[in-house]
This record gives sequence, C-alpha cells and structure tokens, in this order.
Amino acid sequence: MNEQDLQEALAEAEIDTLAVRAGQVRSAEGEHSEAIYTTSSYVFASCEQAAARFSGDEPGNVYSRYTNPTVRTFQERIAALEGAEAGVATSSGMAAILSTCLALLKSGDHLVCSRSVFGTTTVLFTKYLQKFGVEVDLVDLTDMEAWKAAIKSTTRFLFLETPSNPLCDVADIKKMAALAHENNCLLIVDNCFCTPALQLPLKLGADIVIHSATKFLDGQGRCLGGAVVGKKELMDEVLGFIRTCGPSMSPFNAWVFLKGLETLRLRMEAHSANALGLAQFLEAHPKVEKVFYGGLTSHPYHELAKQQQKAFGGVLSFRVKGGREQAWQCIDNTRILSLTANLGDAKTTIVHPATTTHGRLSDDDKARAGITENLVRVAVGLEALTDIQNDLDRALSKL
Repeated sequence: MNEQDLQEALAEAEIDTLAVRAGQVRSAEGEHSEAIYTTSSYVFASCEQAAARFSGDEPGNVYSRYTNPTVRTFQERIAALEGAEAGVATSSGMAAILSTCLALLKSGDHLVCSRSVFGTTTVLFTKYLQKFGVEVDLVDLTDMEAWKAAIKSTTRFLFLETPSNPLCDVADIKKMAALAHENNCLLIVDNCFCTPALQLPLKLGADIVIHSATKFLDGQGRCLGGAVVGKKELMDEVLGFIRTCGPSMSPFNAWVFLKGLETLRLRMEAHSANALGLAQFLEAHPKVEKVFYGGLTSHPYHELAKQQQKAFGGVLSFRVKGGREQAWQCIDNTRILSLTANLGDAKTTIVHPATTTHGRLSDDDKARAGITENLVRVAVGLEALTDIQNDLDRALSKL
C-alpha cells in the first residue's frame, strides 16, 4: 500500500487505528516504527530552494525549531485523534497555553478563565499576562451566569478545564461553546484529564483544545510536552509564535509521545476503571469526608459527564476528616503510591494540592476554587486496584 492509499484509508478510521497510524510518512529506508529525526537543520539542494522553503512558497523542512518530521507526525496524530484540522507541538503543557495566548491575544484584550484549573495556569493568566495588558477574570466553572456577566466587548477567550483539576467539576462544553460564539469569543478547553480517548471538545463546539502531553498522552511520566489543536488558520498563528519564540517540542519527546498514543484508549479505560473502583472505596471509608469523581452517582455533574465523556478518567480527589496535618499524614503513610505532582502515569501518584500544584494561589483564590487544606489528589495508575485500595486504607487507618 502506498502513502496515498494509507491516508485515504485513515480518513474513515477509528481512534485506535488513528492512534497507531495517523501522521506517519516513511522515509526511503522503509522504517516500520516512526523515525527520530535528531537534526537541528536541513540541507537544501540550491539557494533557490532554500529561499522558497524559508518563505513558505515550497513545503519542506527548514529548521527543527518549527519543522521536524518526528514532531510533525505527532502533531498530525494528535490532531487526527481530536478531530482537528491541525495541531502544534510545544515543549510543555504550559508552553502550549502560553503560545496560544501570545499568538492570539494582544494588549487590551480580555479573557475569562475558570477558577478550577491547574494552579500554574491561573498564575500565568493573573500574574504574567496582565503585565502585558491582557485583562483576566476568574469565574466558577459551572456558574453560567457568572460566565455571561464576565464577558466584555474585548473578551477573546473563554478558557476552562473539564473535568477540572483537582475537584473533577464538569462544564457543559456545548453550552459554553454557544456562549462563546454568541459573543465572538473562542472557547479553549484543556482536555488533559480525559484525552481524546474519552472526550472530544471540538465535536461539542470548542475552538481549540490544549494538552499537557506530559500526562496521559505519554502515560509513563517520561517526557515534557504540550499540544494545541484546532482550525488551521488558528494553528498557523500559534506555529508562527513557536517559529519566532522557540518553545518547541524535541524530536525525541515527540517520538515518546507517539509511542504513548498507540496505547491511549486502552490505558484510559484501565485508568478510569481503577479510579472508579478507588472512588467508590474511598466514599465508603470512615476517615474520608468527601470524594470528588465524576463517575460517582453522588457527583453533582455525573449525568453531564456521562453525556460528553466515554468514561470518567483517572484522576480523583478526596477530603480527609481533619485538616492539613491529617492530609499530610495520609499521604506520607502510603507505601506504594508516589508522592509527586505529576499525573497520567502508569504509577499511581498522590499529592497535597494546597501546598504544591495550587500552592502559589492566594488563600482567597484557594478557598474560591475549593482547594482546602484537607484535600488530597490521586491520579490512579495501572497497578492492581486492590493494592491501591489497601495502600490508602492502611494510610487512612493511621489518622
């Protein structure tokens, strides 16, 4: 089968096939696995070709800051999985958010962001973007009236995570997209917790999807990376920023993420099954005050999550009975779980958000976002569920 035949076949392919095949173009060597192109630059046949490549009049590689075959394969594959026209890869998830903002916003613009996002995202918006004249308002994720009230004539973005980090609140993407478009705004969705294996925000009306590829897209905690996908005209602007400013993904990291994508759906189903089992276990535990996970019928947005997600993901959080001391004791007394702020790993991780991932927020912002001192976040891995449950049971029993 030639490359054209393959691409035509992939146009009708399902996610599992796209995750393995999309974007790959074999070299003359005929490699079966994607090659890693570890080169900084490329040789041109003539000055005329070099000029044409640099100007964009001729397609082809120019410089690996923004054109690299391995990175391009990853970009095309994640775009295919999300159902997007194009994608751009970045050096980290935060670089993906920063690149999108600096490519598409200018001084005097305004964005509205959910309070329920990764703490560093909040800091980027409220501390750094505002230095350059971008106005920012934070609102509760699920309060549609608050979103409506915050929008101004200068608003360009509505930005949210769903499910949110770390309380797993769920936004109605269709309603948020309608609100954004009624006000000539873009809806940007961080799809890190679900990935395209479980949720497709673009099909629900979002304009741009952002990923920290570091998390579930990799799946084994090996590399940093990010991705932005959406309409080609928007992605061209983001790529222009990458070309100029350089927060690009390395070829090796792109190759690692390509290997991660091959098992994405299988892993997300396994993460989700383990997380649901752990959430149900914790909800019945006498030392646990409350559990936050969309798969629980007690979750206020359980039905909405069922409508727009194929499963509920691998991240949950819970409040222990007590305060910071009890939360820290619980975390410190685990034996198998890894105390680290990363998530999306095959290994289960546990962390105290108030003093780590959301530690740079003010006390007021933490309170508004529901980040209490007794809150613990668990990113459930692929170990045996009984071992994860037993580890937390042993830790909680010592409180």
